[in-house]
Amino acid sequence: MRLLDRYLLRELWVPLAYCLTGFLLFWVLFDLLDDLDRFRDLHLGVAGAARYYWLRLPELLATVGPVALLLACLYSLANHARHQEITAIRAAGVGLWRVALPYLASGAALGAGLFLINEFLAPEASLRAEEMLAASSGRAGAEGRGRWRRNLTFLNEADRRLWNIGLYDRQTGRMWAVMFDWIDPEGARRRVAAAEGVYTNGVWVFHDVKELFYEPGPPPQWVRSETNRLAMPELTETPESIESEIMFADSASLREAVGARMSLRQILNYRRFHPRLKPQAYARLMTQFHGRIAEPWTCVIVALAAIPFAVGGGRRNVFVGVAAAVFLVFGYFVLTR
Repeated sequence: MRLLDRYLLRELWVPLAYCLTGFLLFWVLFDLLDDLDRFRDLHLGVAGAARYYWLRLPELLATVGPVALLLACLYSLANHARHQEITAIRAAGVGLWRVALPYLASGAALGAGLFLINEFLAPEASLRAEEMLAASSGRAGAEGRGRWRRNLTFLNEADRRLWNIGLYDRQTGRMWAVMFDWIDPEGARRRVAAAEGVYTNGVWVFHDVKELFYEPGPPPQWVRSETNRLAMPELTETPESIESEIMFADSASLREAVGARMSLRQILNYRRFHPRLKPQAYARLMTQFHGRIAEPWTCVIVALAAIPFAVGGGRRNVFVGVAAAVFLVFGYFVLTR
């Protein structure tokens, strides 16, 4: 790495760290004012509130990361222009795009990090945060955005299988009072009712099972059977695909849509089980799909938006870049929401 690159990156990363910290504190304080009454009713305390926002940190980073990068780029570039450093660098024969390379590389690196956070950390972290609030309220088994779901119903259209689950543990994939109807590849209709089901080694295993077969005949007849334990490797549903069903159902509600951030894997899982979605549901699903793809590129876009501030010559106040960032950040939030 050239000395120039190290210098530009150091001058960018220091304000970026300050901006990330400042925006996170601002966001937490703003959210805390809104949720203060709820935390007080739950007797959460300072330690509980701190743990709640620690669990939500991946989700918050995905929100404030591009904004912090934009402000850091504008500040550092305005500071370089104020001391005529950009002019001196270009006078030494270094092109503007070569000067911009560290900023674009930082945007790409931050975007890749946010993509990994959105895909692997944010969904699980948000679930654990809501689970903590549900446990504090004594509603750990209640239906909501926490760990437990009651009366969960969903349809696997691809395999023509309808599920009804009395109680489902989103963390472990364990289910109780489960029943599902389906038509197997041979054309026979089956109904399976079990007291408990667990997903282990890639296979669903049910306990205290009652099965009802409808064989079209001739003559057509119903066949009943019971068993203490039944492993069904033919089932294509997994805890991850069931989580996709839950997240998509949450996104249909305005109250839940803010927290229902589906990952690309969850979206693809849902699409696999629902090949014939209604236009409105398809539009909502694909909006989330393209949003997940577009979000990491936001960091590169804000770096490109900040680079033109370094083109102009002349001495300028560093706070001009900060003031410009305020308007750009406001416009960013308006357009993305």
